Amino acid sequence: MKPITNKTEGGANAFLAVEPVGKLMRKFSIPCIISLLVGALYNIVDQIFIANADYLGSNGNAANTVVFPLTVVALAIAIMIGDGTCAFVSISLGSKKHENARHSIGNAVILTIISSVALTILYLVFMEPILALFGGKVNEETFALSKEYFIWITAGIPFYMFGQAMNPIIRSDGSPRFAMITTIAGAVLNVILDPIFIFVFKWGMMGAAIATVLGQIVTAVFATLYLCRMKAVKLQKESFVLKGCLIAKFLPLGICSLLSQISLVVCMASINNMIKKYGAQDSIFGQEQYAQIPMAVLGIVMKFFQIVISIVVGMAAGCIPIAGYNLGAKQSGRVKSLFSRILICEAIVGVIAFAVIEIFPKQLIAIFGANNESAYYTSFALKAFRIYLSLVIFACINKAAFIFLQAMGKPWVSTFLSMLREVVFGAGFPLILPLWFGLNGVLYSMPLSDLLTFIVSVIVIKMTYNELNKNIAA
Repeated sequence: MKPITNKTEGGANAFLAVEPVGKLMRKFSIPCIISLLVGALYNIVDQIFIANADYLGSNGNAANTVVFPLTVVALAIAIMIGDGTCAFVSISLGSKKHENARHSIGNAVILTIISSVALTILYLVFMEPILALFGGKVNEETFALSKEYFIWITAGIPFYMFGQAMNPIIRSDGSPRFAMITTIAGAVLNVILDPIFIFVFKWGMMGAAIATVLGQIVTAVFATLYLCRMKAVKLQKESFVLKGCLIAKFLPLGICSLLSQISLVVCMASINNMIKKYGAQDSIFGQEQYAQIPMAVLGIVMKFFQIVISIVVGMAAGCIPIAGYNLGAKQSGRVKSLFSRILICEAIVGVIAFAVIEIFPKQLIAIFGANNESAYYTSFALKAFRIYLSLVIFACINKAAFIFLQAMGKPWVSTFLSMLREVVFGAGFPLILPLWFGLNGVLYSMPLSDLLTFIVSVIVIKMTYNELNKNIAA
C-alpha cells in the first residue's frame, strides 16, 4: 500500500472546522443516535418476543435481565477502545498529526480482537458463578433459562465487540451514515429471525440468542469492509503493530465510556441482588410463583431507559469528532457553541421521556407481555416506571456532560462524574435505601442518584464554560 502523505491525508475532515455547528450536529448525531437505538434493540427485541412467548413469559424476561449486564461488560470494553480512538483520531486530524490517527486505529483493531477472545473464554469458564452473582438463582426456571441464553450470547461476543468498537472509529473517519448502516443491517436481521426462532421453531432463549449473534456477525462484516476503504485515514500494515506509548494516549480518552458501562454493571448487580433479597421478604413476591416479577419488571424499565440513553449518548457521542477536531484546531468558540446546543437538546429529550413515562406507562409495559401476567406484575411495573425514572431529565443532562468532557480530552473529570453517579450513588443507594424502605428503596435509588449527580455536573459545566471563554478571549 502506498504511503499517504500529511498533505493529503485527513483533508476529508477539514469541513468540521468550517461548516455551521448545527448542520454538523445533525449530520453526525442523527446517524449515531439511530446506530445506538438500533444496537439497543438487539436486547430489547429479544425481551419483547421472549415476554410474549407463553412458554417463556416473566421467567424468560428475568433471565434476559440477568444476562443483560454481562453483555454490557463486553460493550464497555469495546466502546472504551472505540470511543477513545474516535476522540484521539479526531483531535489528531484537527492538529494535522495523521500518523498518530492511522496507528491508533490499527492498534484499536488488535486490542478489540484480543480482549473479545479473552472475555469469551472467561465467561464460558465461570458461567454459573457469574450468573448467580447477577441474581440468576431467583428461582430454578430463571436460572436454567439464563444459562441457555448466556451460552449462545457469549459465542457472539467477539463479533459484537468488534462491531461496537469500530462504529465510533468509522464516524471519526467522517462516515456517520455508514456507521449507522452497519448497525441497522444486523439489527434488522435480528428482528426478522427472532419471531421465526422463538415462535415457529420454538427454540426459546437459544433462538433469541442465535438471532442476536447472527445480526452481530453481519455488523462486524460491514465494519471490516469499511476498514479496507477508509477516507480520511488510510491503514497500512505497520498500523497494526501495537505501540504502548500510543495506546497510553488514546485508551484514557475512552476510560469514561468503560467506567460508565462497567459501573452500570456494578449498579445492576447491586440492584438485582437487592431485588432478590427484599423481594423474598415481600408478602407477594416472596411467593415462588411471583418471585421473578420484580427482576423482570426492573429489566423492562431499564430497557426503556436504555432507549432514552441511546438517544442521549448518540447525540453527544456523535459530536465527538466535531468537538475533537475543533479543539485540535483551536476553535474554542465552536466547541462552546456545540456544548450549549447539546445540553439544550438533551434536556428536551429528558422532558419528552418524562412525559411518555407519566402518560403511557400501561402501554409501555403491555409491549413486554403484561397482558399475560398477573395483576401484581402490572401494579409493580406502573410504580417502578413512575418512581425509578422520575428524574430522567437530570439523567440526560448528566450523561451529555460526561461524554462531552471526554470529547474535550478531559477523561479524568469525565470519569470522576461517571464513577460518582454509577458507583458511589448508583451502587450505594440500592444497598442502603432498602434498609428503611424495603423493595421500594431500590426504586428510590435512581432518582436520588440523578439529583445529586446533577448538582455536581452543574458545577463542572460552569467551570468548562469559563475555560472555553478564556480560550476564546486569548
